[in-house]
Amino acid sequence: MKAEKINKFLLYIALTLLVVICILPFYMVMINSTRSSQEIISGFSLLPGDSLISNWKQIKIYFDLFRGMRNSIFISISVTVLTSYFSALTAYSFVVYNFKGKKIILGTIVSLMMVPGQLGLIGFYELIVTMRLVDSYLPLIIPSIASPFAVFFLRQYLISVLPMSIIEAARIDGASELQIFHKIVIPIMLPGIATNGIFTFIGSWNSYLLPLIVLLSPEKFTLPLLMGYLKGAVDITLNMGASYLAIATSILPIMLVYIFCSKYIISSVSAGAVKE
Repeated sequence: MKAEKINKFLLYIALTLLVVICILPFYMVMINSTRSSQEIISGFSLLPGDSLISNWKQIKIYFDLFRGMRNSIFISISVTVLTSYFSALTAYSFVVYNFKGKKIILGTIVSLMMVPGQLGLIGFYELIVTMRLVDSYLPLIIPSIASPFAVFFLRQYLISVLPMSIIEAARIDGASELQIFHKIVIPIMLPGIATNGIFTFIGSWNSYLLPLIVLLSPEKFTLPLLMGYLKGAVDITLNMGASYLAIATSILPIMLVYIFCSKYIISSVSAGAVKE
């Protein structure tokens, strides 16, 4: 009994240290957003400062932070919804149906997962120039319909949680294929869709290179682009507190999304662990 209590005590200590290590960087960003540049340079502190308002005023001189946040939210939500729906639909077709070329198409999707997206930037830019879509949100949103990783992830998840007997019973009852997908399959896939949606949202929210190439108008810039301009400004580089405040504002939506959807990640990871 004593050995078991000691092991639990050591485990709790290790987990507590791990939590502190994970939370400390975010906490320091929040703290430094309330301190002046001189205070940040002077050393480490766990207590907030009194320069939050001045840092906020410094940011407003250069750009509208809330406009950038609205732009990022619109793009990220659109990308997340399109990726989740069409990837789930594609994954469902790979699991339920048998058709010619199925293995070839699936192998192509897996192969595309290994190709860095940066390799196609030149061709992609030439395409959107030809289609006159430069300085538009469409090139940032529409390509999300085809996401190799999301299709592969949701296919593997669906294989572990979808009993084919339910599909067959629904067909016998006269349900159409779209009714089966929307009313039966999507609720079953919800943990996997939510997990994929979290990663998709974070990836779209943090995207910098593609919006930098596509967007030209400052009023359409996303938050990462505005933060890039903030770091490049001549005067504001002297105010590190303003930079930390912009970073703290940009990570708040990501933290909220993860807090409210983290239970789905646990459900997705544990899917298929227990077989009935």
